[in-house]
Amino acid sequence: MLKLVVVSSHDYGDALTKSILFFEGQRSGKLPPNQRVTWRKDSALRDGIEFGVDLVGGYYDAGDNVKFSFPMAFTTTMLSWSVLEFGKDMGSDLPYAMDSIRWATDYLLKATSVPGFVFAQVGDPYADHFCWERPEDMDTPRTPYAVSKQFPGSEVSAEIAAALAASSIVFKPLDGGYSARLLKRARMVFEFADTYRGSYNDSLGRWVCPFYCSYSGYEDELIWGAAWLYKATKSAFYWNYITKNINKIENNNNNYAAVDHNNVINSKNNNNAFQRYSSGTFAEFGWDTKYAGINVLISKFVMSGNGSSSSMFINYADKFICSVLPESPSPSVSYSPGGLLFKPGGSNMQHSTALSFLVVVYSNYLNQYKRTLHCGNVVASPSRLLQLAKTQVDYILGSNPLGMSYMVGYGKKFPQRIHHRGSSLPSMANYPQAIGCAKGKQYFQSNNPNPNLLIGAVVGGPDFKDSYADSRVDFVYSEPTTYINAPLVGLLAYFKSHPNS
Repeated sequence: MLKLVVVSSHDYGDALTKSILFFEGQRSGKLPPNQRVTWRKDSALRDGIEFGVDLVGGYYDAGDNVKFSFPMAFTTTMLSWSVLEFGKDMGSDLPYAMDSIRWATDYLLKATSVPGFVFAQVGDPYADHFCWERPEDMDTPRTPYAVSKQFPGSEVSAEIAAALAASSIVFKPLDGGYSARLLKRARMVFEFADTYRGSYNDSLGRWVCPFYCSYSGYEDELIWGAAWLYKATKSAFYWNYITKNINKIENNNNNYAAVDHNNVINSKNNNNAFQRYSSGTFAEFGWDTKYAGINVLISKFVMSGNGSSSSMFINYADKFICSVLPESPSPSVSYSPGGLLFKPGGSNMQHSTALSFLVVVYSNYLNQYKRTLHCGNVVASPSRLLQLAKTQVDYILGSNPLGMSYMVGYGKKFPQRIHHRGSSLPSMANYPQAIGCAKGKQYFQSNNPNPNLLIGAVVGGPDFKDSYADSRVDFVYSEPTTYINAPLVGLLAYFKSHPNS
């Protein structure tokens, strides 16, 4: 039997600082003078040049050097939601959190600057993944890929609209002009996504799949985008759009799947789209599937009386909570012997952080509006939900059978061989000569610890038996991603201010 290592207390403030710092290590483009991850240097300074478009900037999604707009936009939405819910708890880290959002939104504005086009990706993913190169001297093709009126991509476009709308709320108190620009673009991109409907799997599938295929369809992103635009504008147009479309989710005959980076798992067909929504996807949330997030976000509008008297969103948000509560009679997730939330597939920490974020947010809504939630005969009190989310955060930080943190640079024991090109190759300062595609593979295959610490990076995590090999080759477990960290930022901010929850 595994023995759980219980750490008496965690420094959530230190972990918060580091979780935000991670994003500076993922930056693409011309780095600013206040760059704190100093082993990283300028990279991909000619992105978009062949199309005459400035596509410099943004984030690399994980351990590679491709810029995927779909997960980048979701990352931005979640960073923005983290600030909106828990920015008051971030203290001196708040400006850095906002910088991390702005680094993304500046790029997303560029990616949507050409009328009738949305740039969904920069970089040939196959050439990039074949090579092991630093972003600073990579020589693989930096091909831009765009969706258009003729070749639509509603999921990536609508997620960008959600990100721009959410971030417009973040910046409104401090930079009204920038906020207005973000909101105007969000409206335009949402209209584009809705008017020219179609999946980018069909338009760009050769390049976006299997890396970031959309397996849940694009209807959830359209409703998600409308929800964020409603939150930003309070326009009846967007509320009416939500209520009109939520029960008429079109079935594109796509396979529904729970997915992770570079992996397609648990694929299943379902011929009735609304049944699909109502009978299972309410419990799904991540860069591809937005249903649980939609219900939690909209539930506050309904509870506050600002949206509608409809209780459907609250009902499904309640069902989501019951699906993750271990003692619930209707759980849809598993827990490892050490207590980590698990869903099928790899890069599991993305599920732990994203679902835990929703649990904390909904707990606060329940508390604010004095609602009691029952899962059968089980009472899911706000305090119990906070306890559940905190166990996930604590597991990540070291309260687990291995007694190790899964955040690089936090605690005494953490992953040393993460699947990340820039971290695993010599820095430009220590080795200024170019390291080519083939030459880099010796560093990929090396058993030595990574020479550059990507502080704050949270890896994919252990297997279901709480084991972790710390192997660079096992990317499912050892690769960090921006969308693992983004919801964790909000969680850490909350528990920094509420450590005894």
